[in-house]
Amino acid sequence: MYVVVQVRGVVNTRKEIKDTLKMLRLHHINHCVLIPDTPAYAGMIRKVKDYVAYGEVNSEVLATILETRGRLTGDVKLTDEYVKENSKFADISSFANAICSGEAQLTDLPGLKPVLRLHPPRKGYKSIKRTYQQGGALGNYGSEINNLLYRMR
Repeated sequence: MYVVVQVRGVVNTRKEIKDTLKMLRLHHINHCVLIPDTPAYAGMIRKVKDYVAYGEVNSEVLATILETRGRLTGDVKLTDEYVKENSKFADISSFANAICSGEAQLTDLPGLKPVLRLHPPRKGYKSIKRTYQQGGALGNYGSEINNLLYRMR
């Protein structure tokens, strides 16, 4: 399971990149989506790699993000009680474990919004014009994306 966070805006970008970000449901900076590891999504990520940060999320950080930033329709916070009543999972952390292992998806919980609106990272981005390997904030983080997500909780 990959997590994709939009880091840069789309002013003065090619139409193909804007369309791909729209298909990924990334409409604003600091928005985050969870996508499965399929070849189609890998090609989409490759196309927008200069505008997003992405990597493989672990279940502990995903549970923290869902607790703090998970929203239901009507902008209601996601709670353990709602997860227990409307799914087969006992709480948010077990739901996050199932998502990371591929047993569940965000759509399994009715009313949960697919886009997580994150806070800008504490201490800021390093540079939004360089890749992560060059010391910036763009591109493939691998498992290090969990540190960025924790700062954006």
